[in-house]
Amino acid sequence: MTTLDDRHTAPATTPPTITRLRVVLLLDVLDGRQQAFLKAYEQIRHQVAAVPGHISDQLCQSLGNSSQWLITSEWEDSESFLEWVESAAHRKMVEPLHGCVRDTTSLRFVIAAETPEGGVRAGRPAGARRAPATGLDPLPAPPLCSGGVVRHAITFTVKPGSEPEVAKILADYDSPQAQVDDSTRLLRTSLFMHGNRVVRAVEVSGDLGNALRHVAAQPEVRAVEEAINPYLEELRDLTDGSSARAFFARAALPAVEHVAAPGEDATAGEAGAITRHAFVHTVRPDAGRADADRLAALDAEAAADPDHPLVASTVFHRGDVLVRLVDVRADLPAGGDRAAVALGGRAMEPITDRTSPRV
Repeated sequence: MTTLDDRHTAPATTPPTITRLRVVLLLDVLDGRQQAFLKAYEQIRHQVAAVPGHISDQLCQSLGNSSQWLITSEWEDSESFLEWVESAAHRKMVEPLHGCVRDTTSLRFVIAAETPEGGVRAGRPAGARRAPATGLDPLPAPPLCSGGVVRHAITFTVKPGSEPEVAKILADYDSPQAQVDDSTRLLRTSLFMHGNRVVRAVEVSGDLGNALRHVAAQPEVRAVEEAINPYLEELRDLTDGSSARAFFARAALPAVEHVAAPGEDATAGEAGAITRHAFVHTVRPDAGRADADRLAALDAEAAADPDHPLVASTVFHRGDVLVRLVDVRADLPAGGDRAAVALGGRAMEPITDRTSPRV
């Protein structure tokens, strides 16, 4: 696999000892086009496997952003690859991808050295895999991305009676630096409480994993996390990496659906008169995802109605916890409009909502 339309490569100044070529293609898949992209790749990978000089292909999805994908291919030499990429057959072969991706970046590398030599993995029987660590990865699957914004939440409970003190701690802290790196930026953090349950939702442009690691390292955030430790129902030790990862993995509340009014998706720093609310819904663990899909469908109908106050909705779900984060055009009045937005959910108390506009 290679770029959709890329013809140029820089000559190597020093001949490497290994002549195989590694081609790396970074892709940003359009919203709603993931299945079409996977179908196109499935067809193309079988076709390219028959090209002389082709060795292997890999398709990878970013663990921090579900819209970001990576295709790597290995070739016996650069000549085989260039002969194929400049052919009419290549251009026709990759046509199905054009309507699926927003942007692509193609990189080419001549393999200069490798460990172990010859590219054969040593020390483990062929086909054997190390057993994965369980319960430690806060992002076991790529998080939901829509409109270039990655959405994720965590939830945990505090000791009954401690809610006022916890709310004060969570509301009174300095925001961390928004810019994480050249490609990742914190956009919005919203905190809500209902009873002794806390929900913290974040919106990120770029890689969520990078953003979470950045936030966790900030002194102001570490101080807040340490301050609420005595009030948590579940003990944790943030000074121990495994304990911290296990806690945030158990606390993860992934976004499973996001809908928005056409051309009016509420994004950080651009809300204006738009206000944010959260509702927690009672669900059975075995029916939670079906309820999430049902509520998202109702929100999609509402967002498509120009007379309805709902602008955008994100549904977060794990087990028996289902939370809807909704943005509306004006503060919710009492009566019918509130009920139409709540959809049977119980309103959560807002603690803080901090935004940083995209740049």
